[in-house]
Amino acid sequence: MKPPMNPKPAADVTGTRPEGTRDEDEAARQVREMFGTIAPRYDFLNHLLSFSFDRLWRRRTARRVRRALRPGARVLDVCCGTGDLTFAIEREARDRVGDLVEICGGDFVHGMLVRAGEKAAQRGSRARFLALDALRLPFADGTFDLAAAAFGFRNLANYGAGIDEFLRVLRPGGLLAILEFSEPPGPVFGRLYRFYFKRILPAIGGLVSGSRQAYGYLPASVSRFPTPKDLAPRLRAAGFENVRYERWMGGIVALHLAERPAEPRS
Repeated sequence: MKPPMNPKPAADVTGTRPEGTRDEDEAARQVREMFGTIAPRYDFLNHLLSFSFDRLWRRRTARRVRRALRPGARVLDVCCGTGDLTFAIEREARDRVGDLVEICGGDFVHGMLVRAGEKAAQRGSRARFLALDALRLPFADGTFDLAAAAFGFRNLANYGAGIDEFLRVLRPGGLLAILEFSEPPGPVFGRLYRFYFKRILPAIGGLVSGSRQAYGYLPASVSRFPTPKDLAPRLRAAGFENVRYERWMGGIVALHLAERPAEPRS
């Protein structure tokens, strides 16, 4: 199957659109089905195809959000997949304040949540995992001190709605962290990256997982996703402040950080 087309510049894309989908609901259903298919081999392929750098990126993200991990803090990992970022944040929280942070991971793919629950039991994790839609989070306003997503925000059918939900569920002064793939800006490294990402990765991922569609979708979704420079003003326009980003590994991944404004003093 051919990867999805990219009819508009990344800066204008409102959300993920697998090939042939007509609206947000259909796009979300197809993404859910694709990730449900690859859930049993998801961890193995993540580590294999990233040469295990995905572990490093999540650990580094957990260190970057350390200041939000205070006693009594509440943390939400959206699009948590099998829970690797959830567990990385939990380890960081334990190192800092023990078991005094409440951590929740959520995803809309049942197979991912099953695997996350199995891993939590193996690790003795206190994290909770539940089914949720990132565009309609089942939490009251101002619930969390930290909201995060690793390699999942890109798959939302509507980026603006996702950003609005992050802002809504964060407490004043709360921190947002989005770890996501990005296309590297350099011409030489960029060409090498695109060759691997569009040729090698889909072939290996499709062979091992049994879903060429899912691993053909991956590079196409990255090419459509806003660049760090484009995503930053979107976060500011939604109401976030102190928006910044870090590019890692030559720009193939980026960590986006932003804060919900603190309530003005009376």
